Amino acid sequence: MPTLRDLETPALLLDMARMHHNCARMRTHLAPLGVTLRAHVKTAKSAPLVRAMLGAATGPVTVSTLREAEACFAEGMTDILYAVGIAPNKLPHVHDLRRRGAKVIIILDSVAAAQAVGEAARASRDPFDVLIEIDADGHRAGVAPDSAALLDIARTLKDSGARLRGVMTHAGESYYARTPDARRAASHGERDAVVLAAGRLRADGHNCDIVSVGSTPTALFADELTGVTEVRAGVYVFQDLVMAGIGVCTVDEIAISVLVSVIGHQPSKGWIITDGGWMSMSRDRGTSVQAIDQSYGVVCDLAGKPLDDLAMLSGSQEHGIVGRRKGDTRPVPELPVGTLLRVLPNHACATAAAHERYVQVEGASPVVIGTIARVNNW
Repeated sequence: MPTLRDLETPALLLDMARMHHNCARMRTHLAPLGVTLRAHVKTAKSAPLVRAMLGAATGPVTVSTLREAEACFAEGMTDILYAVGIAPNKLPHVHDLRRRGAKVIIILDSVAAAQAVGEAARASRDPFDVLIEIDADGHRAGVAPDSAALLDIARTLKDSGARLRGVMTHAGESYYARTPDARRAASHGERDAVVLAAGRLRADGHNCDIVSVGSTPTALFADELTGVTEVRAGVYVFQDLVMAGIGVCTVDEIAISVLVSVIGHQPSKGWIITDGGWMSMSRDRGTSVQAIDQSYGVVCDLAGKPLDDLAMLSGSQEHGIVGRRKGDTRPVPELPVGTLLRVLPNHACATAAAHERYVQVEGASPVVIGTIARVNNW
């Protein structure tokens, strides 16, 4: 069988045992809470891995692109939430998916977007299925759960013939929740926001059968989800250094890494040069605001063990600069040209997006089990 030494670098490695552990952890945690897991495919972007997330061949999924929706539908996954605010130019594609049998649900958070959906609904004779996005924590998009705008949006949809199905939110600020109590509090805030919004909509005469929440930190630390029908999460399938930095996982649970080769040295600067630049790792610096800044990634040996406190300090398009963390004046270890290293990512979604396939491995073994294709781009 081929081994890691037979690969051209950089290459995206997937530790199958860690991935299955992460998936089982999420399903086990949510099972007693009375909610459905609507796995978010934006991280995995691969049907075999989505099945591992669901623990089943099909199930409700969340997508971030319509290309992901097409790929899931082709694999028999018909219950699809497109969880990015809808742009009018995407409605024909959504309608086509629905015409072919996909139960695509879209989201919006404004009267203007509701009007655009209504116009498309009348023109296509497709009512569309819509969730209103709720702002639970001021992180990004959404309408406040107690605002007049919430009911204005719902009434606009009703008047136009579009079909309101419920509400959804994403507690993005949970990515800065550094303690279990803070993550549970974020989960409670997320839940309370959508439950309040759903109650107001029902009192105003609107349907609200879907009450959807989701982020990996809140999903894994939720302890009470009364009033919520489903949970969405995605990055948990691999985990990453951002999640490890806030205590959601350990470094040993991160399932993906980028295999790189040492291609040179700058001894006077304390640098080891690799062929893994930001094109293979991404330029995400999500750990820069955490207690430990992991630069562009933690450097590991071929078996996946963090190597003598080395990090990818910087990089250009195809070159990675590996060295000691700031303040550590020890010389770097002697790693000859051709040495293979694994680099753990700050942000699994961004790093994986640079690659067309996963190379499957199991733990510290250098044996390549196989490969899995990804669905990239839009």
